[in-house]
Amino acid sequence: MLTLIAFVAIFGTIVLFHELGHFTVAKLAGIRVYEFAIGFGPTLGSFRRGETKYSLRAFPLGGFVKMAGMDEPVEGSEEVPEDDPKSFTNKSLPWRLSTIAAGPFMNFVLAIVLFVLYFMLIAVPPTVTYVEPASPAEVAGLQAGDLFVSVNGESVSSSERIVELIGLSPGQEMEMVVKRQKELVTLTITPDNRDGLGRVGVSIDSKPQYPFLVSVRAAVTQTWGLTTQLIRDIGMMITGQQKVEVSGPIGIVQIVGETARHGFPNLLILAVILNINLGLLNLLPVPVLDGGWILILLLEAVRGKPLAAEAKGIAQFIGLALLVALMLFATFKDLARFNLFS
Repeated sequence: MLTLIAFVAIFGTIVLFHELGHFTVAKLAGIRVYEFAIGFGPTLGSFRRGETKYSLRAFPLGGFVKMAGMDEPVEGSEEVPEDDPKSFTNKSLPWRLSTIAAGPFMNFVLAIVLFVLYFMLIAVPPTVTYVEPASPAEVAGLQAGDLFVSVNGESVSSSERIVELIGLSPGQEMEMVVKRQKELVTLTITPDNRDGLGRVGVSIDSKPQYPFLVSVRAAVTQTWGLTTQLIRDIGMMITGQQKVEVSGPIGIVQIVGETARHGFPNLLILAVILNINLGLLNLLPVPVLDGGWILILLLEAVRGKPLAAEAKGIAQFIGLALLVALMLFATFKDLARFNLFS
């Protein structure tokens, strides 16, 4: 149940922001929007305001914004005359490009917002993230995940202070109190003497709560860093320099469930990563994705005339086939990873 709630909450929010980007810019551009939907499948509920129907669908794994001149009409009322000023096709190139790009853009905006919340509201106490084998820390019984409470009777709230106290005590016994799950554990550790400084062989991480402006700067920096790293990883996978690692729906559900069990801060960071992944995925120049639409619009601008409907149909069919192949490959990897074949 926890996995299901976390999965729906994360993906519902991601999809909502993505489609809200398309919807907002379409409205600003004066494009007629027939429907703004979250999810796919049967309609659970809907209401109409003006010319737009707002609906919630049964399966919260996607969503769509149905615009005049961009989507195939289903009802007679959705037939669009060629000279309709509210048709997507009759808007200027900047407005059309902005409408398409607004979806992925909003995923990056949401990633920044979530990072700001993380930096402002969540304080991470000094936590052991890695214990070196055969180190004084391992011999004493320190474990990854332990939270530092005190060192030699001094309450500690930062990893920097712990490293300082250890560094000042080479070869001297130290008493450390850590919180392990819900229990306090007292350990005695004697740091090694390395070039006159004490070392116990652990990695420690901590984070205080930051003011708003500091959080905004850190959020933008971290989002940019994760985005560029992911672009590099994708490039290395395409060129064969790195092993291809992808997750399909099964893998993502497993990851969300496991992360949710480790607490809300970890779930928040996972939501950031998924937003950045979705934003970049949608910008790939594959027809049926936002990046494919952007590519088509730019090609039409260079040619000075629209692509033939048949050419667009073929491109979209190829794009859909590629996505289906990628989804099948990712699902196969998920099944193999979680030993679901046996």
